[in-house]
Amino acid sequence: MSEKIKLPDLAEREAALQTQSSRESWRILGIMSEFVEATDRLAPIRPAVSIFGSARVPEGSPYYELARTIARKLSDAGFSVISGGGPGIMEAANRGAFAGKSPSVGLNIQLPHEQKSNAYQDISQTFRHFFARKYMFVRFANAYVVMPGGFGTLDEVMEALTLIQTGKGRKIPLVLVGAGFWQGLVDWFRDRLVGEGMISPEDMNLIQVIDDPDQVVSAIFKHYETRGFEPLPEEREMLLNL
Repeated sequence: MSEKIKLPDLAEREAALQTQSSRESWRILGIMSEFVEATDRLAPIRPAVSIFGSARVPEGSPYYELARTIARKLSDAGFSVISGGGPGIMEAANRGAFAGKSPSVGLNIQLPHEQKSNAYQDISQTFRHFFARKYMFVRFANAYVVMPGGFGTLDEVMEALTLIQTGKGRKIPLVLVGAGFWQGLVDWFRDRLVGEGMISPEDMNLIQVIDDPDQVVSAIFKHYETRGFEPLPEEREMLLNL
C-alpha cells in the first residue's frame, strides 16, 4: 500500500502564503515603477506617432525602406516617432526618425530570448511587462502607423481599435500601410464583422489604408487641422483612465 502524502501543517501553509504575498507586493511595486519612470521620460515628446510592424523584416526590403521613409517624413514634420526599439520595422522607424529633426523613441522589451535594441534611439526605455509598454504606445501617440507584421503587430492594432471604438482611448488616426498585405483583413472586417453585426459599419472609418508616405503625413495633419495636437480637457481625463 502506498504511503499517504503528508500535507503541510497550518503554520507551514501560512508561512508559504505570506512569502508569496510579499513577493506579489514587490512585483506590483516594480510594475508601478515602470509606469512612473516611462511616463516621466516620455512626457516631453509630444506630438508623437507610434509605428508598429514586424521584427523579422530585413534591412533593404520594401517594407523596411517604406517604414524608414515614413518615419523620416514624420520626424521632419515635427513628430517624435515611437517604435518597439528592436530590429526589423522597429529599427526602420527609429532609423528614419533618428536622421530627422524630432526624437526617435524606442520602447524596448525584455524577452526570454533577448531582443536586441537597435542603435537609432534618442530616447530608449526598457520594459519587463508587455502591458506597461503597450500603455505607453497608446498614452503618448497622436496617431498610429501600422506596417505589415505578425501576432504582436495584430495585437497592437486590435488593442488600439478597441480603445478607440469603446471610447476608452482618443479617436486618433490609425493608418495601415501596405494595401496588399492588409486588404484581406480589411475585407474580412467588412464582410464578417460588419456583415454579421459584430461591429457597426461606421467602425470601418477608424481605419485608413495608405501606402504613399506623403499621404500618411497629410492624413495625420488633416485630422488635427481644426483642433491642434494637444489633448482636449476631456481627452486628458480619458487618458488618465486608460
